[in-house]
Amino acid sequence: MRWNQIFCFSFLTLLVITGCSTPSGSSVAYDVIIRGGTVYDGTGGPGTNADVGIRGDRVVHIRDLKGAQAETEIDASGLAVSPGFINYLSWSTESLIADGRSQGEIRQGVTTQIMGEGSSMGPLTEAMKKANKQRQILVTFDYEWTTLAEYLQWLQKRGVSQNVASFIGATTVRIHVLGHEDRAPSTAELNEMRALVRAAMEEGALGVASSLVYAPAFYASTDELNALCEVVAEYDGLYATHLRSEGNQFLEAIDELLTINKRSGVRSHIYHLKAMGRDNWHKLDAALQKVEAARAEKRDVTADIYTYTAAATGLVACLPPWALESGYDELWKRLSDPKTRARIAAEVRTGGSDWENFYRAAHNPENILIVRCQQQRNRVLHGQTLAAIAAARNQDPVDTIIDLLLDDRSRIGAVYFVMSEENLSRKLQVDWVSFCSDGASMATESPFLKISTHPRSYGSFARLLGKYVREKNIVPLSDAIHRLTDLPARTLRLTDRGRLEPGYYADVVVFDPNTIADRATFADPHQYAVGVFHVWVNGVQVLRDGEHTGALPGRALWGPGKKERCK
Repeated sequence: MRWNQIFCFSFLTLLVITGCSTPSGSSVAYDVIIRGGTVYDGTGGPGTNADVGIRGDRVVHIRDLKGAQAETEIDASGLAVSPGFINYLSWSTESLIADGRSQGEIRQGVTTQIMGEGSSMGPLTEAMKKANKQRQILVTFDYEWTTLAEYLQWLQKRGVSQNVASFIGATTVRIHVLGHEDRAPSTAELNEMRALVRAAMEEGALGVASSLVYAPAFYASTDELNALCEVVAEYDGLYATHLRSEGNQFLEAIDELLTINKRSGVRSHIYHLKAMGRDNWHKLDAALQKVEAARAEKRDVTADIYTYTAAATGLVACLPPWALESGYDELWKRLSDPKTRARIAAEVRTGGSDWENFYRAAHNPENILIVRCQQQRNRVLHGQTLAAIAAARNQDPVDTIIDLLLDDRSRIGAVYFVMSEENLSRKLQVDWVSFCSDGASMATESPFLKISTHPRSYGSFARLLGKYVREKNIVPLSDAIHRLTDLPARTLRLTDRGRLEPGYYADVVVFDPNTIADRATFADPHQYAVGVFHVWVNGVQVLRDGEHTGALPGRALWGPGKKERCK
């Protein structure tokens, strides 16, 4: 921890102690008192019966506040009171522009979203802005920012209900310098990429994040990634990665991450840890053992998961990476050329030993569900399986994939049923694993209803606490809360977040452990979770009695490299 961070924390703690240490039972003016709930402070300890006093944007007391007064008092008897949940991997970069209330996640108790898996909202060139705008579906907007920090500040000024923070995307950095080419950077180009990462770290990025399964990220070598991570390590930042493979090369991809971790000294994190495809399910234990061995050497390696056995990404993930070299315009040309199309189709059907073939990982086109098309004429396909669409067209499924991509001129969002419930239960028991949605926070209204989605956008966190904590008893409640709050806050270096302690920011959730549950399904995903009654973000109530207040108190949060973080 840097000296300015230590000073800030010590000063704020002293302020709370000296300014708010009146005896229990006296008349103290609080903005909010949450009374009589079972308080889980986020550290993993058992819940205790106590009142929570909030003044301004901070928690000031956790104790018996009988006799104290507040502008707002909440009866939390029989309910759990915990720190706000942290979504370790969010894709709400654009959905928050469409609707800053973040209804789908606020109603699950999520108060902080972490973005930037591979792609981030900065730094952008004018060409990148133009290309990104052409792919907009949910909401159309102009890019009024260039750097990642400018985006986060713009989002805060525009108004959001949750806190937001982001990694700088390794893919974004690569496109910024190299475009979509499949080649190694020159020394000068690599130095330019490192400079972009350094600037982002000093402006408050959490670290650098990669998504190596997708082109053009796939083209980056271990050495290239290591060079970027050396910069991140200087600022105590984090390297987070969608591994180069979660299937046939799963264990080798773990080895690559651990190599970068050891060589660069960067703290490291695995996004949505999974063994994908039934032929690879047996590899999970070996993968966990590799990480455990590194952690036994005091190397900082963690992971996150979502609470479903289906993944979601683009239909283009079925294609070999070389097909996407130089970008989507070149892909459409290749798919339109009969000879090249035939080569691509053959590799989709049989390939994938050296790249992640989502078509083969799904095992059957019945296990691929279409959820997002760009063209209005194709949205009738939302919620249909690839098998059903191909049968209706009297067509081979791989040919259907190619024709759909050509017609829609987009990635086409798809859900892939590729994981096992047994493996999910195993991962839920690992104490260094946090949780994510890997989706966008949505609402059951326009513009979100014009697309389908993976139910994780509405249910990932409530599903953890309902299905796996209460119903299956796989994870103790106190442990689940710790891994939703304090664990990610510590690994992300989020100052004064993730715990219910005096001096910490008042990101607070009140929920019923006996009723909290997800309601979204693959057939009908646009359904809110239930069981969360009250949510505060920075001391402002965003959810009251299960309904959104309309408040937008979210803030941009900054990584450990940002100068003057206390301001």
